[in-house]
Amino acid sequence: MRWSSLLFLSGLLSAAAVQAEVTGETVGECVPFARAMSGIQLYGDAWTWWTQADGRYARGNRPKVGAVLVFRPIGAMRLGHVAVVSQVVGPRVVMVTHSNWSRIGGTRGQVERDVTVTDISDQGDWSRVRVWYHQDDALGGSGYPTFGFIYGASVSDAVRTAAPSPKLSGPSPDIIGAVIDSIG
Repeated sequence: MRWSSLLFLSGLLSAAAVQAEVTGETVGECVPFARAMSGIQLYGDAWTWWTQADGRYARGNRPKVGAVLVFRPIGAMRLGHVAVVSQVVGPRVVMVTHSNWSRIGGTRGQVERDVTVTDISDQGDWSRVRVWYHQDDALGGSGYPTFGFIYGASVSDAVRTAAPSPKLSGPSPDIIGAVIDSIG
């Protein structure tokens, strides 16, 4: 990565208040939490969401508020992971809200909101990311492979709409905030 890109990314991260807020609420696994937050009605292990969404929900590699970022299974994360985009900070930086990522007070399953995620893929296509890790109080050193984003609109809704629709962006930030407030 070029130094100018690193400086730009550093500025974005500073502006994004990179520290995640831990709600203290233990809700368990990421899948039911992401389903409740996004309204996307998929079930099963997190990594299976990508193929389940095919033909049912719009998918892509551009972050949008309310979209679900689907992580591929890797190492100890053998079931994958899902996280809901709560804010798009820039083309390669988003904030997500998710459950069961960091070990907080020695315990997993807690909700973290507005966690910084950066795209570190060579092509800028969100196929590899770094995630803020509460325990280290920093972006994790590991890169995680992802499939991409699932958007809240069904494929049939997207096809019926000639122009970009607000539905393709998923729930509004107000809806996401209300869900977070109700659990936190």
